[in-house]
Amino acid sequence: MDTTELIKKVRRIEIKTRGITQSLFSGEYHSAFKGRGMSFSEVREYQMGDDIRTIDWNVTARFNHPYVKIFEEERELTLILLVDVSGSEYFGSRKQLKEDMITELCAVLAFSGLQNNDKIGVIFFTDIIEKFIPPKKGKPHILRIIRELIEFEPKNKKTDITVALKYLTNAIKKRSIAFMISDFMGGDFTDAMKIASRKHDLIAMRIYDKREKELPNMGLLKTRDPESDKIIWMNTSNKKVRMAYGEAIRREEKRINDIFTRTGVDAVSIATDESYMAPLSNLFKRRSK
Repeated sequence: MDTTELIKKVRRIEIKTRGITQSLFSGEYHSAFKGRGMSFSEVREYQMGDDIRTIDWNVTARFNHPYVKIFEEERELTLILLVDVSGSEYFGSRKQLKEDMITELCAVLAFSGLQNNDKIGVIFFTDIIEKFIPPKKGKPHILRIIRELIEFEPKNKKTDITVALKYLTNAIKKRSIAFMISDFMGGDFTDAMKIASRKHDLIAMRIYDKREKELPNMGLLKTRDPESDKIIWMNTSNKKVRMAYGEAIRREEKRINDIFTRTGVDAVSIATDESYMAPLSNLFKRRSK
């Protein structure tokens, strides 16, 4: 992709996702995620019903009248996007690829963080850590993230969720809001997710394509595993083959959902041919409550 085309694509994504953020998610994002704690704001005269533990005794002694300390929530957060860039993210049978959906979701979350004056960082991963963009504020930083999402070319194709979660736990020292965006196809990551979710506020966003859930009846079909490049011929006209495939996919989905449940991680699933606005809005509202 040449520079002019890249700039146009970045601009299109910025206009679309920033508009969505401002109209739908700005207030919901703000209320869905808690700050790091409480910080001192000011003092005022004591009023009936105030907690006596908040009395500022130094000011009270100076003015010979009780004053209390007022605290407010520290709103500034660090937002980390863990982005799966493995081979399976280049699949899409209907409206768009998983990769395109992930790019838009990351842009919406990044602009939501920008409005909240948060720092935003990104971890690109396959079965290795492909790239780390340290957390930083500002619109130029967000646009750089979007450019990377569009044109980044990973070295590897396979997926290892555990590698990404361990990196998050070890590299990001301060407690952060961490969105892991992936199809989560790849091994048992229960222990790593459990540890990461204790240190960070971890949210899993599973991106899937409906064509992955069932085989079409198309006769002898040549398929390729995007992560291993292995070619497999499947007789999709055979009902038993289609049923076995569907059952295997259901078992895998149950396995992934069971991991989210056991680790206590908030999770949302989004299809490539559907709008992400409702699932994302529901996630924010659920967390606000």
